[in-house]
Amino acid sequence: MNASGGAKEVNMATEWIDVSVPIYAGMVHWPGDPPVEISQPMHLDRGDVCTVSRLALGMHTGTHVDAPNHFLRGAKSVDSLSLGAMMGPARVIEILETATIGEAELSGRGIERRDRILLKTSNSTRCWNTDQFVPDFAHLTLDGAAHLVDVGVRTVGIDYLSIGRGDEGPAVHRALLGAEILIVEGLNFSGVEPGDYDFVCLPLKIRGGDGAPARALLKRRGDPARGY
Repeated sequence: MNASGGAKEVNMATEWIDVSVPIYAGMVHWPGDPPVEISQPMHLDRGDVCTVSRLALGMHTGTHVDAPNHFLRGAKSVDSLSLGAMMGPARVIEILETATIGEAELSGRGIERRDRILLKTSNSTRCWNTDQFVPDFAHLTLDGAAHLVDVGVRTVGIDYLSIGRGDEGPAVHRALLGAEILIVEGLNFSGVEPGDYDFVCLPLKIRGGDGAPARALLKRRGDPARGY
């Protein structure tokens, strides 16, 4: 209770923020990947006892996690990934001024070993506003990936469908996944300020999967002395 006898005001800094994108038929997907298809073989409106929907989609649709076997033969699948990499303190780093995120853009930002780094780029406000694929999305370069590998981060996330782009995109993935760095793609940081957060991102447990759609959440980490 507060001084006036009313209920205690909820501090919004303690609220979870959903940074995953919704899945729906016709949504943007990586060129060449299966589109999202949703049908309802059973529906209450047709007199069925319940509504049952069928969902067909590629494993790298919307907000998703890449497993090492997505690019590395014989590597771990999504059901074998460490849950610890997907949950815990994380830092949202805002880089809006360039579409190419390399070592120069990452160095000097205090990135340390075992960090979970989430890259907020212009993608969040530019790319999720259309169901058409945006080819010139902001991305991590190969030397940026090498920098994160050298530092030894635990997780890296970005706000569009791929962490890498163009001819070096596969090499960016291989560099990170080969170093056992978790890759989270398809996040949406619209309205999310840079800073420190608690992070939860749990992909579907698909046996042998090369990736899986996920629900991703952030909660702001503040000054412990202030109680949030």
